[in-house]
Amino acid sequence: MQDYQKKLAELMLLAGQQNASDIHLSVGKKPTLRIDGNLIAVAKEEVLTPESVAGLISALLTPEQQDKLIKEREIDLAFSFEDKLRFRVNVYFQRGYLAAALRLIPMNIRTIEELNLPPVLHEFTKLNQGFFLAVGPAGHGKSTTLAAMVDEINHKRMDHIITIEDPIEYVYAQDRALVDQREVGSDTLSFHRGLKSILRQDPDVLMIGEMRDPESIAIALTAAETGHLVFSTLHTNSASQTIDRIIDSFPASQQGQIRSQLAAVLVGIVSERLIPRISGGRIPACEVMITNSAIRNLVRENKSYQIDLVIETSTQEGMISLNRSLAELVRRHEISLESAETYSLNPNELRMLLG
Repeated sequence: MQDYQKKLAELMLLAGQQNASDIHLSVGKKPTLRIDGNLIAVAKEEVLTPESVAGLISALLTPEQQDKLIKEREIDLAFSFEDKLRFRVNVYFQRGYLAAALRLIPMNIRTIEELNLPPVLHEFTKLNQGFFLAVGPAGHGKSTTLAAMVDEINHKRMDHIITIEDPIEYVYAQDRALVDQREVGSDTLSFHRGLKSILRQDPDVLMIGEMRDPESIAIALTAAETGHLVFSTLHTNSASQTIDRIIDSFPASQQGQIRSQLAAVLVGIVSERLIPRISGGRIPACEVMITNSAIRNLVRENKSYQIDLVIETSTQEGMISLNRSLAELVRRHEISLESAETYSLNPNELRMLLG
């Protein structure tokens, strides 16, 4: 067991030194790191056997977590290594063998500036009420963006912030705000149970790790309606797709009501992609939608397909289209044209913007 603990420690330290975003442990492959979006096998390591993967995973889990894994066939948890590194871990079975993905979570919460995010995001942290979403593919910085925004509130406002996460990712150091972080499994029995009781805990600001289903969306909308500032994430590709996804997750009989609720409380959406930088590392390209009266009307009238046009023509209000963000990064020689085209939802328009 000690050998596996030592090996796990070595892999975690290596991931930290190499600025990796993830560690993958899977039978038949060497331990693998994801660095700048690419998977790279750790050359000096042996190919993992069923026994070695099981040993490394047992070094991560408590006896209770091992029981839960056997019963449910997968488990999410957070793991801290000597107060130096923190990981969000998912352990699962594949073809009857154990496997694990460990996402490295920086110990320090970086600011909006340090993350190269659009300065307009500061404006959403000043609001007292509303519903704000960070969206994009998995692993493209949604949780990191929300952490920066919530931590800004923590440093500037005397508010009560409550988070519900599965598991807790970033740990906030209490400053001006009172921050309560609840982890599914240890602090609340289930995501829904935690959400249902959240409004009885006198919060000002809520951060809901993920919009999982109609029930969590409905609670988030109600919380925003009743005078709270709510942050959450969704796996969608753009602001207009996000609005469609939210409304389509409800039965047809409820969609009209959800549409008017969403139009009333939605304050903004940031959709992001982390693009490989020419100089190494990754940099975000962002679409930013700020809910104005035109967008509220489009949401109400079920015309979300017109939202892209409003974003494109509202740059003076602080809105940013994904293509404009990509074009600006190409002009600044931060990213290559090929990378920009790969991540663009409309490469022809991108080429026109770049002339």
